[in-house]
Amino acid sequence: MTLAAPSLIGTMAKAADGPIKIGSLHDLAGPLAATGEPMVYAIQLAVEELNAAGGLLGRELELVNYDTQSNIQLYSQYAQQLAVRDKVDVIHGGITSASREAIRPIFDRFRTLYFYNTLYEGGVCDRNTFNTGTTPAQTVEKLVPYAMNLWGKKAYIIAADYNYGQITAKWMKKYVQDNGGEVVEIDFFPLDVTNFGPSISRIQAAKPDLLLSAMVGGNHTAFYRQWAAAGLKGEIPIASTTFGLVNEPATLEPEESNGVIGSYGYFEELQTPASLAFVKAIKDRHGAQTPYISELAAASYEGVYLWAEGVKLAGTTERMAVIEALETGISVDGPSGKVVIDPKTHHVTRNAFLAEVENKSWKVLETFEQQAPLDTAAVCDLEANPNDTTQYEINI
Repeated sequence: MTLAAPSLIGTMAKAADGPIKIGSLHDLAGPLAATGEPMVYAIQLAVEELNAAGGLLGRELELVNYDTQSNIQLYSQYAQQLAVRDKVDVIHGGITSASREAIRPIFDRFRTLYFYNTLYEGGVCDRNTFNTGTTPAQTVEKLVPYAMNLWGKKAYIIAADYNYGQITAKWMKKYVQDNGGEVVEIDFFPLDVTNFGPSISRIQAAKPDLLLSAMVGGNHTAFYRQWAAAGLKGEIPIASTTFGLVNEPATLEPEESNGVIGSYGYFEELQTPASLAFVKAIKDRHGAQTPYISELAAASYEGVYLWAEGVKLAGTTERMAVIEALETGISVDGPSGKVVIDPKTHHVTRNAFLAEVENKSWKVLETFEQQAPLDTAAVCDLEANPNDTTQYEINI
């Protein structure tokens, strides 16, 4: 699916005030396309459902989507178009943290409400931004001790070389140390790296008990194939904060991916009625070739519904009125379960899950209900400091 020009969705007759416009910025081409497609599908589904139920405030919803093609320059270009030319009421967008940090200042400057619906490294404190994906306090804090209890205390960390990987690696190190372990080395890789031979040799020489991975994007899928080809998959097990977000279990062979452990705020395999209905609705529309429906899709769907609840409560789409409505602690019940906005941090309390790859799908192992969003919550306090736009980082 590629949408180089805006794609418009709307089924109701336009009210006199015109449609309520929702902007979307996601990668539908390039290395992150398999991640972006289900996110757009989920937003489209939410818009369709809301319109079928009468829209919002008696007005139809119109989705304006741009394909950012895994290109940061296009993120910046289209973000300004959405805010200035298209004059959307809210934007749901961004996949990598690099894309978020390219567009977040644009939306702050043009006073356009922004939802970032992607799991990330945490710490963003910005009254104009709502973050609906999981943070390390919700997932890495569960993943690391679980993996260490299974495999041992000596960890090697590999991560993407930009803010997501760099900061997530710090969280991994913190939780390893908190649980009595040690990190023997941390390696960072640019997103375009595809040859991991020398790095695999370094890891093998270090003899860790486990490998912790925060690798990002389609290019980094090559690591897992090369890891298995080197004969190390059965020797040093892997726990990852990102494995599966670009369809790795389906792309790789079982012998290359079985046994990898991950932790997210949603897995397609959840057997709750809400999850089953969500997956069915997307696959009915887009077919069996739909990429894996991950947390990012579920959080995007839930993000639209959280915003819609804010509009209903505010009785307007005016930005500050909606922000204030959202800050009352609005919640929705979505595919992942109950999702509640935390007014101080603009993150969400949500369920978290541990799972293991088994024959090209995930087997959910444990559920952690209603996990608070941030270890850094005491630092980010938008009630006390509403003009804060900082991204706080862990110091370790």
